[in-house]
Amino acid sequence: MSDIQIEIFPCLSDNYGMLIHDPQSGRTACIDTPDGAEIARQCEQRGWRLTEIWNTHWHPDHTGGNAALAKQYDLTIYGPAYIEGRIPGLQKGLTEGDTFQFGQHDVHIFHTPGHTDEHIIYHVPEANAAFVGDTIFVMGCGKLFEGTPEQMHQSLSKIMALPDETKLYCAHEYTLSNAKFAIHVDPENERLKEAIDAAKAKREAGLPTVPTTVAAERATNPFVTAGNAIELGRRRALKDSF
Repeated sequence: MSDIQIEIFPCLSDNYGMLIHDPQSGRTACIDTPDGAEIARQCEQRGWRLTEIWNTHWHPDHTGGNAALAKQYDLTIYGPAYIEGRIPGLQKGLTEGDTFQFGQHDVHIFHTPGHTDEHIIYHVPEANAAFVGDTIFVMGCGKLFEGTPEQMHQSLSKIMALPDETKLYCAHEYTLSNAKFAIHVDPENERLKEAIDAAKAKREAGLPTVPTTVAAERATNPFVTAGNAIELGRRRALKDSF
């Protein structure tokens, strides 16, 4: 059983900051940097020293704290190697199939284009966790700013191929908004209705709806249940104007 610790906390208006800590090696990574000051505060509160940044894609709400954190800590910045110059301070460029060590734990990289061309996710099997950035959300997926429905369908399929119990750490709290569209598309889905009720209860209690799981998204996410790229593209276009 892994002793890896994962913490999630709100940043900006609807982002989540995330820390993963390996007590054995003392290594601590933040997944993306929506708010460098808050990430540093969360590390200090726990007595953890930030050793690395794992960026999923280039958008400023995911890389905006890179420079400040790199100045404050002696750390390494990992991120997608598919683009040049858009990940501030990038030191270790990663591509599909790459693996690196976090203490004694393997971290596997998947290229998941669609939201952006270079987007990657980080899968840590021993922690039963995948940090999925803006590729998939609870009951949703990222807007296709740079990619195509075909790319997003392939990216979601990679995530859905992970073990059912894998926890998916999405980068934003979009769940209740996504739920309105999901139930519009799939009004007879009983699992979806249950998931929406559970999400509402969490938000009313001030709790995050993240992480979700592969199994939950397979049953309730309209972009997963779309089944093919053409229908995903149709649903994404509908969602964009919903």
